[in-house]
Amino acid sequence: MATTGLQLRSKVKDDNTLELSLEEVAFPEPGPGEVLVRIEATPINPSDIALLVGPADLSTARVGGTPDRPVLTADIPPNLVKMVAGRIGQSLPVGNEGAGVVVAAGDSDAAQALLGKMVGVAGGEMFAQYRCVDAAQCLPLREGTTAAQGASCFVNPMTALGMVETMRMEGHTALVHTAAASNLGQMLNRICIADGIDLVNIVRKPEQEAILRDLGAKFILNSSADNFMDDLTEALAATGATLAFDAIGGGKLAGQILTCMEAVAARSLSAYNRYGSDVFKQVYIYGGLDRGPTTLNRNFGFAWSLGGWLLPNFLQKAGMERVVAMRERVAAEITTTFASHYTREVSLAEALSLEALGAYGRQATGEKFLINPQK
Repeated sequence: MATTGLQLRSKVKDDNTLELSLEEVAFPEPGPGEVLVRIEATPINPSDIALLVGPADLSTARVGGTPDRPVLTADIPPNLVKMVAGRIGQSLPVGNEGAGVVVAAGDSDAAQALLGKMVGVAGGEMFAQYRCVDAAQCLPLREGTTAAQGASCFVNPMTALGMVETMRMEGHTALVHTAAASNLGQMLNRICIADGIDLVNIVRKPEQEAILRDLGAKFILNSSADNFMDDLTEALAATGATLAFDAIGGGKLAGQILTCMEAVAARSLSAYNRYGSDVFKQVYIYGGLDRGPTTLNRNFGFAWSLGGWLLPNFLQKAGMERVVAMRERVAAEITTTFASHYTREVSLAEALSLEALGAYGRQATGEKFLINPQK
């Protein structure tokens, strides 16, 4: 028999509006290699917000429906409708990851081994009371781990580890990270400190500097400071970092990082070279906190690359052995290295309030929401 429960849906309508609602959904009995998880905690990540609200203007949001089944509507600016033209009329489930207890399992050994266990899940459609997934998509959590502790077991931990593994795979020796005081940035700092890797952290506010200083970060730079470019150049010289991961995306920061990397590399040139140094410099954009154009001032030679980095694509390249080792490390260190911190826990209905939407929609550092679908 199917299990019914609520699921949060996002729909772009043909009148240029976005509609968020809760739907009663029938979750199927698990197949032979599947499990049914009662979701008890699921975080709202920036990648979730991209699907949840898309390009909608949140200042136009209004709420209808009932307190138990709110319906939130917001206008999509006419010039941005093309961005979501492919999903008009589709009611899409949201949520990349979460954690909960396996309440039913198929008859395979792998599925049965998870019955009654607390697991982390990365399978999409997680803003829901239940989720039926393949057993391989579950990460068994250590005894005593709570759903809230395990909810963010995939996106941020695997991304942070993926950055370090990318560094190793591509022959770099140190890293640069922007928006570095985020939950992900804090995890990356713990990893780098534990593994003896130099990490240059770039933030925008003094309070973010303090967060990283308390973690023991060595290189912390404020991009809004007057001497930022000089300080960044010296930090790159001290660390030898030639690889950066940029969560901002738009604006001039990616170009500034490349400029400073080239300035360091040029110090070792014995003679002027109009093509710049032969030291290869790589910046990966993995986020979109700034949706504006990425601006490059081409003063960093020709040995460079600017590209996109996405966790699923990296995992395909990394290979099963490396991915399994990463997952095992996350499970073992979920309450330490990979601990996440949340400013508020809300129910599915509360997540659709104007007040909550306005808060998590800002995607501000230090403001992370956790949904408890059973609340």
